[in-house]
Amino acid sequence: MDAPLLLALARAWLRERSDLPVEGVWASGRALGIRWSGRKVAEGWVLMLQPRPELWLLGADHPAWKRLQAEAPKDSGQLWGPWLQGARLRAVEGDPRERWLGLVFQRRAITGRLETLRVAFQAIPGRSGIRVDGLLDTHLPRLGMGVPFPAAPPEPAEDPPPLRRWRERWGDRLEGAMAGAEPDVLEGEGDLLSRHRLWSEGQAEMLILGPARAAAARRLQAESARMDRLTLALARDRAKHSEQLAVKEQARQLSAELYRLKGATGEALLLDGTRLRLPEGTFAEDAVQAWFKAAKKAERGLARIAELEAELARERAAWIRQQEAGIEGLAPGPPTARQLQGKGAAQGKVTAKGKGTKRMQGDDGKGKGGKRKDGKGVAFRSVMVDGFEVLIGKGDAENDQLTFKVAENTDFWMHVGNVPGSHVVIRNPDKLSELPRHVLERAAELAAFHSKARDGGKVEVHLARIADISKPRGYAPGKVILKKWIGIRVYPKP
Repeated sequence: MDAPLLLALARAWLRERSDLPVEGVWASGRALGIRWSGRKVAEGWVLMLQPRPELWLLGADHPAWKRLQAEAPKDSGQLWGPWLQGARLRAVEGDPRERWLGLVFQRRAITGRLETLRVAFQAIPGRSGIRVDGLLDTHLPRLGMGVPFPAAPPEPAEDPPPLRRWRERWGDRLEGAMAGAEPDVLEGEGDLLSRHRLWSEGQAEMLILGPARAAAARRLQAESARMDRLTLALARDRAKHSEQLAVKEQARQLSAELYRLKGATGEALLLDGTRLRLPEGTFAEDAVQAWFKAAKKAERGLARIAELEAELARERAAWIRQQEAGIEGLAPGPPTARQLQGKGAAQGKVTAKGKGTKRMQGDDGKGKGGKRKDGKGVAFRSVMVDGFEVLIGKGDAENDQLTFKVAENTDFWMHVGNVPGSHVVIRNPDKLSELPRHVLERAAELAAFHSKARDGGKVEVHLARIADISKPRGYAPGKVILKKWIGIRVYPKP
């Protein structure tokens, strides 16, 4: 999306509907959704980051809106909502030369004080990001998505091609076009907001719903083929066991006359004139046992096949219901890797040993016994420090799981030097090069408290990146090697 168009769309909303407050906010791994209240048909902005940065205007009942909102972690509204809910858009900052949009919101706090904050949207492909900054005396925790960028607006040196094209097209009406007063900046009919919504629905169809339908069709085809293969396999096994079951009658006939045919080989002649071919080199009594055994095995096999066929029928029916409920494959998908924060869950000198989140694909995120697959609540505990998630291992094996299976390479890692204790990981989803000093110190205090040095004085805690940690083959659980690290001296504090 070109910078002039980004400005025009935001300013059109500011001019027409600036009196509408924010009703709700959600943040998924690839978009920030802002829902406006005060209208009969609820609408919302979607600040898209992936697959391309764009500003969409969609109805809150649109399938793309629902799908993106379902991707958001449940706590995203609790994190973003307190700062944006009830706020009104008061100004739109930006430069037509740079794809950077500053949305200035104001709201009245409970104390009566007027709070002002800015949502900055950097819509540069490959470097898109969102950040919230408190203006005036508003104090905000760290809120951001995508690629981090400076708080100050960029200062471009020259006019980029999009702005030159707009100058050539609009001439003297350029300022009005960038102010959202020219509906023709987008194709369609009606005012610019109506055109913006139609254009957004087209983009959502192309970037969200179309790929979702294609993926659903592929899943449907693969699942149908899998079930058909299972059906054929079960049919082959049923035929095989049914054939084996036929020898049961032969065994019954032969066993009834075994008193006179004992020791017979090759062929057994029954009193009714029936001739039974015995297995080569097998006596009649051994053949009877073998036939009864084969028949018993076939009966068990047929019973098991009946269970599998019933289970497959239930699975097929559940799959059909899921497809019908999915509305052509547009049902919300599971959270993305970005939302899972790590490898599916939350996030040389010196060896460290001592004490030390991938959600299961299910409705409640739990596996058997209510335990999460990522180990959260089992392998480590989680605390928040000024917007950063700090994970603390609970044991030697759990330390290894936290460091090498949950944490990302860009996360920060802490452990008390030369003293057994928990591995501590500071999640870094925004891939910051360094963290605030007070966050590091608080995490170091937690690392010292969850170690054998808890009752001591000031201790040194080693800080390293996950990428700088290795575990050679044969090392004991919880023991690692640091490629490089720095020390932080703190007192243990819970």
